[in-house]
Amino acid sequence: MEGVQAGITVKKGEDFSEWYQQILLKADLIDYSPVSGCYVIKPNAYFIWEQIQAWFDREIKKLGVKNAYFPLFIPESLLKKESKHVEGFAPEVAWVTQGGNSQLAERLAVRPTSETIMYDSFARWIQSHKELPFRINQWCNVVRWEFKHPTPFLRAREFLWQEGHTVHATKESADEEVFTILDLYERVFSELLAIPVIKGKKSEDEKFAGALYSTSCEVFLTHGKAVQGCTSHCLGQNFSKAFGIRYLDDKGNSQFCWQNSWGISTRSLGIAVMMHGDDKGVVLPPRVAFVQVVVVPILFEQSKNEVLAFAKQVEKLLKHCRVLFDDRQDYTAGWKFNEWEMKGIPIRVEVGPKDVEKKQAVVVRRDTGEKQIIPLDKLGAQITSLLELIQKELYDRAKAFLTENTVYAGSWKQFEEAASKGALVKADWCENSSCHEKIKEKTGTKCLTLSLSEIPENNCVQCGSPAKEVAYFAKSY
Repeated sequence: MEGVQAGITVKKGEDFSEWYQQILLKADLIDYSPVSGCYVIKPNAYFIWEQIQAWFDREIKKLGVKNAYFPLFIPESLLKKESKHVEGFAPEVAWVTQGGNSQLAERLAVRPTSETIMYDSFARWIQSHKELPFRINQWCNVVRWEFKHPTPFLRAREFLWQEGHTVHATKESADEEVFTILDLYERVFSELLAIPVIKGKKSEDEKFAGALYSTSCEVFLTHGKAVQGCTSHCLGQNFSKAFGIRYLDDKGNSQFCWQNSWGISTRSLGIAVMMHGDDKGVVLPPRVAFVQVVVVPILFEQSKNEVLAFAKQVEKLLKHCRVLFDDRQDYTAGWKFNEWEMKGIPIRVEVGPKDVEKKQAVVVRRDTGEKQIIPLDKLGAQITSLLELIQKELYDRAKAFLTENTVYAGSWKQFEEAASKGALVKADWCENSSCHEKIKEKTGTKCLTLSLSEIPENNCVQCGSPAKEVAYFAKSY
């Protein structure tokens, strides 16, 4: 019996929010749960997260990072130890006040982030400079409750991430690691998800609560909004002084440690869907696709057995890829084409009676729709090359979009014009918070990240004061 699968009913360029919600559901990436803002991550999406986990976990272990796990519940007294930190997270904390029928003696925060619960242990574990740098990471969930409009992956009340927490003897060691990790995050986006990022230092009013400074990889999406993809923070000595994390240096003197924290979350999955998806559904980069190639036989009663046998032979030739042989006979080939396009499978291989005769296959790219006929004896090698080409060209198209839509504003008039068109605005800026507030009020744009290498050429684009940084501004999530 023919199944019914409704396609996307809105266009990406006309109603982005509705388009995004539809393709997440119809491509089998998420399901809704009874708790608002909490989503089921289905296997097709979780596979992408597993690829990110495996790659990043391997890379940080090369740096000497070890995985551990810390409790989900954090006593209120610990959360309050660093004043700026608790002030920054207070609106988002979910509290446990009762266990069974008994009131708890102290409220427990459901982990919004783990600095405080970890650093209570670090204060006991770290004694000598010989133990530094000390590097711990955990893969876990966190809960952040306070917001009005949850969006799957981008703003969920519960999400998955990794959080690395490291301890150093010197600021120089901490600084070096901040940017080493930021480079790894950039590679996650570019090499796995085929997404270019803007990498740099956050403004003072956008930095992590309690940090000395924060860095991030920001992504500018095709509908003209930006989103923070990850963060790497230097915490300075703020937490070590609050928690008493000290070490004895080589002269026997007690010193406060320097600390970092860094994380990337399942938000990255939503970013990839938003960046590459089109009006037909999801477009998956081959390196993270749960299926890279789907083989679809085109069946007619008189030639069915021959076509199925030939398609099975094609599947065997492609075992070096993540290949799926779709031999369901209660769905038409056309229905299957639409289904796999919706789910974003990078390559579709079609096999019909004429292909059996000519010992060939029709190969279709999901990203461009381009078709080519490939002889059977060349299929394996050409599919391998095509997967890499798709991965590269997805990145190249996203990079071209970023370049074409980044506008330098040398005057306030140019800034307002660019912001009104939804561009990513690059401008010289004084780095003053009050000036930033005026920019947000007048244009709705937020400072994303500060350039690490560029030197401002002019005065601040908004207030005319001496500029300290080259900054990027955009409407953002």
